[in-house]
Amino acid sequence: MAKFGGLTALALLLAVTASIPGATVPTGTESAFGGPEPEAEGLAGPAGADGWLAAQRLYPFPSLNISAMATAARGTAAAIAAAPGIQAAWQQLGPANIGGRVTDLVVHPTQPNLVFAGAATGGVWKSTDAATTFTTTWNPTLTPSIGALAITSTGTLYAGTGEANPGGGSVTFPGAGVFRSADNGASWQSVGLTGTDRIGRIAADPGNANRLFVAAAGNLFVPGGQRGLYRTTDGGSTWQLVLAGANGTTGAVDVAISPTDPNRIYAAMWDHQRQPNGRVYGGTGSGIYRSTNGGTSWTRLAGGLPAAGTNLGRMGIAVARSNPNRLYAIASDTSGDFVGFWTSTNAGDTWTRLTNTSLVSSAQSTFGWWFGRIWVDPANASHVFVAGVNMVESLDAGANWRRSSLFHADQHAMAWDPLTANRVYLGNDGGVYRSTANGSLTGAWTKSTSQAHLQFYTVAVSKQDTSRISGGLQDNGSVRSWGGSNWNSILGGDGLMNLIDPTNQNKIYACSQNGSCRRSTDGGNTMTAFGATTSDRRNWLTPVAFDPSNPAIMYYAGNRLNRSTNSAATWTAISPDLSRGPGGIDGYPFGTITTHAAARISPATIYVGTDDGRMWITRNTGGTWTEITAGLPTRWITHVTVDPTDANLAYVSVSGFRNGDPAAHVFRTSNGGSSWQDISGNLPDAPVNDLVLDPRDRTRLYAATDVGAFLTTDNGATWTTPGTGLPLVPISDLEATDTGSTTVLTAATYGLGIYRLS
Repeated sequence: MAKFGGLTALALLLAVTASIPGATVPTGTESAFGGPEPEAEGLAGPAGADGWLAAQRLYPFPSLNISAMATAARGTAAAIAAAPGIQAAWQQLGPANIGGRVTDLVVHPTQPNLVFAGAATGGVWKSTDAATTFTTTWNPTLTPSIGALAITSTGTLYAGTGEANPGGGSVTFPGAGVFRSADNGASWQSVGLTGTDRIGRIAADPGNANRLFVAAAGNLFVPGGQRGLYRTTDGGSTWQLVLAGANGTTGAVDVAISPTDPNRIYAAMWDHQRQPNGRVYGGTGSGIYRSTNGGTSWTRLAGGLPAAGTNLGRMGIAVARSNPNRLYAIASDTSGDFVGFWTSTNAGDTWTRLTNTSLVSSAQSTFGWWFGRIWVDPANASHVFVAGVNMVESLDAGANWRRSSLFHADQHAMAWDPLTANRVYLGNDGGVYRSTANGSLTGAWTKSTSQAHLQFYTVAVSKQDTSRISGGLQDNGSVRSWGGSNWNSILGGDGLMNLIDPTNQNKIYACSQNGSCRRSTDGGNTMTAFGATTSDRRNWLTPVAFDPSNPAIMYYAGNRLNRSTNSAATWTAISPDLSRGPGGIDGYPFGTITTHAAARISPATIYVGTDDGRMWITRNTGGTWTEITAGLPTRWITHVTVDPTDANLAYVSVSGFRNGDPAAHVFRTSNGGSSWQDISGNLPDAPVNDLVLDPRDRTRLYAATDVGAFLTTDNGATWTTPGTGLPLVPISDLEATDTGSTTVLTAATYGLGIYRLS
């Protein structure tokens, strides 16, 4: 996820060519993805996606305890899944060769080549071949959001759920505490801290496998609750809060144990909170703390480090294994700008601020809160790495630095192999890489060939050949399943809306953030920009759709609906501003159209829904508009679908949580919106992201939710799960395709790639 401007703008919207799985690439050449690694994000950096995802789940409330409600929704979903309505099994289709955001990495201390990766919303993954390939090793009924991993000296694996990096959608998919596995991930046991919401780091005592520290960042939206630094001395059976925050918005985000003195502990505390109208990612509670008695008491470190203040943001801390007196620390301010980088040679008593840090600073861009990680070569205290958009490396304790744009943007994890000299693993927004040159940024790195933990926003399927799939990915642009031996890119940036013409599979469409869209007539080999559209505001995901009776007619929406009659070459606005006007959640456009659909049987009839809860209909292709909001809750409207045989019969889904009110998530109208019927039935109280009718049986309605996919055949009286084997992962988009003999249901998951059910 990179930001427009500066060093990171160059690759923002590059389309990249066919991926090269397992390629080994030296610094300065093309990446293992088969071209310059696609960078993502727009003007808001990694906050762009997060703002979009958070706003729709919070609206219209100022804050919500999303963690508690998400946990309850998973429980309901698991109960429904126990009796599936369709017995066929879902299949995971990948893509395996691309890789999504990795939040942490650990290497087994005694079993060669065994590596574990934590995926942002994809659970825990395991490699038995030194990160050449990965397979999932996570219970599919557990929360898929992983914040931190740790492995003890005896090989017991711990996973802290809930990502503490507040971007890329992480803040809307909370965790459920700490889980433990004694069999390399084959099974998992909850070991508490279920209310911590987000976990930034877990540190295991190298000399005592039952003693661990957990840095719990806590609920980002609601002050208080479980947050701070926790300690267990019995392998997670019990926990003690050993370092509480200075206030209700301060939690722990990083922790390190001295390798020679287990009573010397360092913790980074972070004072930060989030509301719908913005973020405050710093405060007086932020700082570095040290304990010299195993966590019984703590001292806030000074001696050259920043003093407590309202503008101090995220900090990170690292201890050199080969020289525990050598420490490193990094800080950003409340907005995310770089503050400084420090080193200590006396275990933190005093600190020296390094001055030659321009590369470190530029790597943080304007969102240092997305990183905050430092790693030190276990054999060389002067060899240090700092996370950022690019990775930066120093061979002389920070006196000089070098950087690499070799791999995908946004570095989050690094681990040295204790059994193989010079083997180092790296995790970022594009997956896992391996070095055999001790992590040198001038050496070669090999990307994993199998890591299907990807966050899809949308999916499109060819009606002529259902193996032809395209989709829009967080961090990884828009990709396609054809045009090479592996999935490959057709458009850079963050991948959002994707479409394939139902009558000509070579005519495809792909968008990046905020409605920057392109079209192709050769299957994506070449792309041409859409013609100019008219809108004052465009959302992160700008909806684009075909007229179901004629795919040359298309609709595109910012705050006004635009219509094209020539496959997106030119556009005409056919509506006024249909929203309540600009609001501004987190600085991105708010007050936009989020869904629209034309009726197949009556193409002049078009339904439109907005992110501020308004619903409209026109029966004369935009000549006049009638508001049909009455009867719907004031929620972010996520999708509208129209019955192919009846223009008055439509279905609408909304996002958010009920939060104690009776508002539902799925509604039906049989009179063009004059009235609405709640058909949520027994659906979990979770955001509904998409609705799709079965093209072979219009009585079958599918719903995509934050906790899986569901099916009703009785107008919402009861909902079941379509198929077996689909994890309780967020489903962002569904596509139902008639093959002539069966319906193929394709799901875009936000964490585990593409799944399919026939």
